[in-house]
Amino acid sequence: MKPFALLAKLAKKYSCLILLTALTMLGLVGAQLFIPWIIRQLIARLTTEPLNQGTLDFITRISLIALMVFVARALMQFTRSYASHKAGWGVVSDARRLVYEHIQKLSLRFYEDKQTGQLMSRIINDTDLFERMIAHALPDVIVNGITLIGVTAILLSMNVRLTLLTLIPIPLIIFALIGYSKLVRPAFKTRQQSLGELNAVLNDSLSGIREVKAFAREEDELDKVDNKIQLVLHKNLRALKLMAIFNPIFDLAAGIGQLLVIFFGARMAIGGTLSIANLVAFFLYLDSFYTPVRNLGNSMEAVQESLAGFERIADILIVPPEIASPAEPHEFPEPIRGNVRFENVGFHYNPGEEVLTDINLEIPAGSTIALVGPTGVGKTTLVSLIPRFYDVTQGSVFIDGVDVRDIALEQLHQSVSMVLQDVFLFHGTVRENILFGKPDATEEEMIRAAQIANAAEFIDQMPHGYDTLIGERGVKLSGGQKQRLSIARAVLKDSPILILDEATSSVDTETELLIQQALERLIKGRTTIIIAHRLSTVRNADRIVALEGAKIVEAGTHEELLAEKGLYYKLYTAQQQLY
Repeated sequence: MKPFALLAKLAKKYSCLILLTALTMLGLVGAQLFIPWIIRQLIARLTTEPLNQGTLDFITRISLIALMVFVARALMQFTRSYASHKAGWGVVSDARRLVYEHIQKLSLRFYEDKQTGQLMSRIINDTDLFERMIAHALPDVIVNGITLIGVTAILLSMNVRLTLLTLIPIPLIIFALIGYSKLVRPAFKTRQQSLGELNAVLNDSLSGIREVKAFAREEDELDKVDNKIQLVLHKNLRALKLMAIFNPIFDLAAGIGQLLVIFFGARMAIGGTLSIANLVAFFLYLDSFYTPVRNLGNSMEAVQESLAGFERIADILIVPPEIASPAEPHEFPEPIRGNVRFENVGFHYNPGEEVLTDINLEIPAGSTIALVGPTGVGKTTLVSLIPRFYDVTQGSVFIDGVDVRDIALEQLHQSVSMVLQDVFLFHGTVRENILFGKPDATEEEMIRAAQIANAAEFIDQMPHGYDTLIGERGVKLSGGQKQRLSIARAVLKDSPILILDEATSSVDTETELLIQQALERLIKGRTTIIIAHRLSTVRNADRIVALEGAKIVEAGTHEELLAEKGLYYKLYTAQQQLY
């Protein structure tokens, strides 16, 4: 999507405000051109007519006209400013929503090599430039352009020869505008990119502030951030340097034009071919001629900078969603039961580097299976294929006999709950984080979910109970408390399929017992898939599946796998010796 096409699409909603802005801008141009005409008429009257009552009446009338023009100009300036800013910030809001909505549709693969700060910069900093374009840059270009045309027409009507002489510097102006387009715009795009890098580094550093302090890396992080700050400074100065090269060219052109009028216009006035009134008006209009020329430089700078930001936004919007809902999703005649089947499934992140190969696995609705195996064998990847965080590269995943690719994404995600080892909690209250699982839940449902998750007791002891702020990522809570809030969230969601990925790791024995009790209540009646390195937590699963080398190497109950003395036996006996 090209920058101006994107701008036109977003601005369509505000066409009435933009039209009002355009009309008031035309009015302002008219008022600006009218003032020198009034002065010209006054000088012409004073230099040709005697000072009498008629002249005094003329001065009064023309002063009243000037007053009305000034009042009208003030009203139009207000209207133009308010309408253009309302349209500009409206477009900014719509652009931010559009970019964020599109980013949400992209698969997890898109995020693998992206920094959060970079994406935030696209949504906040780059979209901010839409307002600058609509409320400032484009109006200024239009006003200055129309003023230039209007003044040129008036000057030609007064004296064609002198007007043609003032146009001599125009090639110099065209050269400067071409330079702006070819050099300044890429420079400002690079500046925006470096600003995004600074945002990314700041986000990482602030998100990991505990680790920074724990490892005494404050100076290193400061150096890293300072390097990005200096990079932004360097890129910004380079863009401004290019701007500084071209701006004097505009001033030089204006100076040459004024010098030509002084030299030739004065001679024409002396020779009687140009009246004093017209010479004064010519000088006044000439200021209105070259002021827009000078302003066009600044306006073009804003346009180039804005277009650079638009291109960065367009780079995001042209990325197609890798995973999307089918055009005609399958309609389930009854609620999803949760029967999951992997059929000849294969998956890779990069071609030729298979993570999963020939996976065939049936998980009956309401049953509990455990996935075990060495670290990095693909257990988490396998369960990520169920909600389509990634799509299989071979084979199919079915829920109740329907390929997950034929199920609407919203219904699919509603059917799967996940409790992860790395719990993410939002900055807000306990209530808001639990209700994230079901925003329309009642107070009783929320409290019941907290009780099932063994979280109600510690929540009641908090200063404000369920309305207690927990800080960013739940910084005010312990690991076990975070985990139990995550379980409460899953309880409230009440999905038929439940995925537990290392849900009890990294907690003390007492907390693990509380979490296990909560999980036992949670898995009742659900299809549950448990990933665990601590094998003592999965011995009661209906079936244990062991993975190694991207494949399933054995499956059975705890007793059956111990009897086989295969991979599971080795892992289990090794852990028994450790604990």
